[in-house]
Amino acid sequence: MSRLGRCLRLTLLLATASGTATAQTPSAPPEPVTPIQHLVILYLENTSFDSYFGVYPVALNPPDAPAFEARPDTPSVNGLTDALLNHNPNESNPFRIGRLDSYTCDQNHDYTAEQRARNGGLMDRYVQYGARGPGGPGQFCHQNQQGNYDTDLGYFDGNTVTALWNYAQHFAMSDNFFATMSGESTRGALNLIVGDVFGSLCQPVNPHGNIVYVDDNGTVPACNGPVDSTATDAPTNGTLGTLVDDADPYWDVCSEQNDTVAMSGRNIGDLLTEAGVTWGWFQGGFTLSGDGTCASSHPRIAYNLAIGADPNSDQQQLIDYVPHHNPFQYFQSTANPAHLPPTSVAMVGRTDQANHIYDLSWFWRAAEAGNMPSVSFLKPPQYQNGHPGISNPLDEQVFVVETLNRLQRLPEWSSTAVLIAWDDSDGWYDHVMPPIVNHSATELDFWCGSQSDGPGARCAYGPRLPFLVVSPWARENYVSSSLMDQTSILRFILDNWLDGARISDTSFDTIAGSIEDLFDFSEPVPGQLFLDPLSGEIVQVR
Repeated sequence: MSRLGRCLRLTLLLATASGTATAQTPSAPPEPVTPIQHLVILYLENTSFDSYFGVYPVALNPPDAPAFEARPDTPSVNGLTDALLNHNPNESNPFRIGRLDSYTCDQNHDYTAEQRARNGGLMDRYVQYGARGPGGPGQFCHQNQQGNYDTDLGYFDGNTVTALWNYAQHFAMSDNFFATMSGESTRGALNLIVGDVFGSLCQPVNPHGNIVYVDDNGTVPACNGPVDSTATDAPTNGTLGTLVDDADPYWDVCSEQNDTVAMSGRNIGDLLTEAGVTWGWFQGGFTLSGDGTCASSHPRIAYNLAIGADPNSDQQQLIDYVPHHNPFQYFQSTANPAHLPPTSVAMVGRTDQANHIYDLSWFWRAAEAGNMPSVSFLKPPQYQNGHPGISNPLDEQVFVVETLNRLQRLPEWSSTAVLIAWDDSDGWYDHVMPPIVNHSATELDFWCGSQSDGPGARCAYGPRLPFLVVSPWARENYVSSSLMDQTSILRFILDNWLDGARISDTSFDTIAGSIEDLFDFSEPVPGQLFLDPLSGEIVQVR
């Protein structure tokens, strides 16, 4: 492309999403820079690297669980050493959680609590600030000899997260990938598509705790939502804040009344639309029920089968759609407040009444019709998202395996990359102190510098998370230790399709490390890996 052409395109990309952007779509969308023509991001919930891969690749292999044996050439990871397992600086040593105990209690993943658990790099306050007790019936919640809950020191091995360990054996993973910032799910979702959590226009009517932080003791108005149309503007007094805690999106009829937040600025969806690149966010349960509510639900199916229970008798029916897991609904430019379906399969990935936001079922209808978008974000229904205290690794595994088994059968597989990522750590233990790349010195922060770099309450990076790449172009049985974070995914999209444009001056995609070390673009690795969804064991390699 000529220098003039690049300038014209960047002018289009840098227009704001507030109405000044050029409405004209390029006649031909940009070609990707790499062989990846289709990127699929599976965005899961709440685990740390050590909780899923801390003892990789060595599994206990009891007789009542799926077996895992590592390939002899498997590289090591920065995981739990003998010293960390037996002489941990925390009040408890890490311990193995078996498959039948995999429905665990939720941990404390508050923005401040996660910083305090790390204790300035000593990594020794996870029992005091990370652990929680039971939040409901049937949860596995471990206690140490002192009687304190310490479930967040637990870890799983290849007998429970079997599929993830098998994908790591045949494709690529990172052991140096971090949440962009500490905190809960909404922050992780926003970092995926914006690379920032600054820009809140308004906050819940009666905020519980610090939902939106504003520097200099300022404030933002109440959102008074949700609303059913993007024609309704969010209230604002001109002040912007930093979203600190979970809250539902203002432009979503399924959001909790008066507990909503609206965000300003542009996101990756705005840039892709302006450039003519097809994209979509696909989430389980997004289609409204017959009564006009988000009432579709499921029990925990795989976990109940594993423990010998009838899933139909599970009293805990989990609502499939979680509004605060859908980051595009926080933005007026990319929201689909009334959950309208696309006008046709051919329009999936393109702009119509659905505005690129769909039920998960529409991804498969489009993909199997030969219309898979260039960039697809897939969010499972709640029972399969892996969130402790709600979901579990076994139901999460079913979603991941069934998705990858189906994708590998599509003709587009040869040009596809699947990124498996998580939104936050849930407060589970990880022994690696995140590098501090952005300081924050608000009353919400602990040991993150004496002054803030930019808006406050954005201490970065957050906890270390798992990250895998499954693709014919992924390196085989490879572990990357290059520094990456959630906005590295954002950077790859921008670099691959949008000439390296960046979201904003405060977005962390401007400093994000590249994920390209996980790929080998010289030639693809032929073959496919099919797994059993319930056990995670290998069914076929071809």
